Amino acid sequence: MLSLILVTILSLSSLSCSNAEGNHATTEISENNLHAGNTDDQNIKPEFLTYDTFLKKVWNFEENPQQWVYEGDEPCVIDFYADWCRPCKLVAPIMEDLAKKYNGKVKIYKINVDKEKKLASIFQIRSIPAVLFSPKTGKPTMQVGALPKDEYIRIINENLLNTK
Repeated sequence: MLSLILVTILSLSSLSCSNAEGNHATTEISENNLHAGNTDDQNIKPEFLTYDTFLKKVWNFEENPQQWVYEGDEPCVIDFYADWCRPCKLVAPIMEDLAKKYNGKVKIYKINVDKEKKLASIFQIRSIPAVLFSPKTGKPTMQVGALPKDEYIRIINENLLNTK
């Protein structure tokens, strides 16, 4: 039983990265080449948010620090990631696919935790990828670790679009 628990913990930990500072000897990917090779009909992709665009498009916590007030017209999914994180690289193409699948229904955003440390701190991001699911009304939920595409679809359909 103990070995089963240990195997489960090890496999789950391999699907997320610690957000600790340090030297990361992995290949960096830029926001521009995440989308290289797209054809014209595939230009729908996640939008990268900065601190300022987050305040305008998602939640202005400077004006509403005690209450979540979603600023968007559509529910959203926010992928907190880093260029050096291998599981984040696995989630990136899934987020691109979700942006296309839910175009006009759900906004897909990405936040680089190394560039937007204040946002990562506000959401207490300790492991990445971390994905925030925010309905138009109600409280958002957070999922940590890389999930299969079908699981992201299930969460979006059930929690954001209220469909099964």
